[in-house]
Amino acid sequence: MTSDNTPGTTGVHLLVPLKPLARAKSRLLAGRGSAGHVELVTAMALDTVAAARRARGVVEVVVVSSDRALTEAFTGLGVEVVPDDPGDGLNAALRHGDEVLRARGAFRVGALQADLPALRPGELGWALRAAGTDRSFCPDLGGDGTTLLLGEPDQPLDPRFGPGSAEAHFESGAKSLLGPWESLRRDVDTEADLTAAEVVGLGPRTAARLFRSGG
Repeated sequence: MTSDNTPGTTGVHLLVPLKPLARAKSRLLAGRGSAGHVELVTAMALDTVAAARRARGVVEVVVVSSDRALTEAFTGLGVEVVPDDPGDGLNAALRHGDEVLRARGAFRVGALQADLPALRPGELGWALRAAGTDRSFCPDLGGDGTTLLLGEPDQPLDPRFGPGSAEAHFESGAKSLLGPWESLRRDVDTEADLTAAEVVGLGPRTAARLFRSGG
């Protein structure tokens, strides 16, 4: 099930890339053990995608991953999963997903990071409206990373994620999206990030996972 938005010049097809769970979010591993860590990373990704699917202006959300457990979790909720091909890192995965969607006729493609468990659909929708049809990106609260990248309509996404991605996307001609959308900028890499996201308000799966584990 997707949002009630319809395809068109203002709608965006969002790609959400996900590493294999064994290699995801290693800085959140301490104190939880491998099983608890996997459950937390999965919960954060599920909450991120669920919120994005409800945002105005989002036509569909497609996950890019070759992790079997993640594929089963998302397809079970009706979310399409495109295999990570050729499995050569984040930008390669996004370029592949972009090619798949544009070959189907997607007019505009974007990329959303999967570690936004406090994401609010309304705030993502506001950012999409602020972007208009321009190539745009939303920096994380630290100002170095990128949580959302939007390609221009009918043009390749051209992702440049990695250290210093905010500057790299700015230098690629993307405009910076700065506005009242803290939940879109609050990505979670560390325990401190997770604590800060709790203050904003975590999605239901992430909140339930932390409640069961006592934090």
